Amino acid sequence: MDFNDDRHLDVCQAIEIELKAEYEIHPELTDTLCVFGLENAIIATKKEFGFARSERVTDHPLLGGIIERCVAVGLERIGKVNALTLKDYVARIDKIKKSVIRHSEYGARSYYDFIKKYV
Repeated sequence: MDFNDDRHLDVCQAIEIELKAEYEIHPELTDTLCVFGLENAIIATKKEFGFARSERVTDHPLLGGIIERCVAVGLERIGKVNALTLKDYVARIDKIKKSVIRHSEYGARSYYDFIKKYV
């Protein structure tokens, strides 16, 4: 799945807008922590829709905003915009997580340095 031919590209952009805000609020937020936050956001979003009941969501202070913002985007769009499913949404978070990992090879906040130019 490429960013250019993604029919839910708007969802990716909405998540990235929220991530950019978290990076700006928390200068100590690193790409590694962001990845952990996105992994927990997947669990938290699944919980909102009645799944992943036995999985635990972290209470790390730097990650709460990422988790809450991703859940909010999911609640706003899943089943409501462009036939987005929970599975589709989780796939978009995972796609962004892979992008964060890829950019993190260039520094602790390289993903933020990348998205701040476009978002």
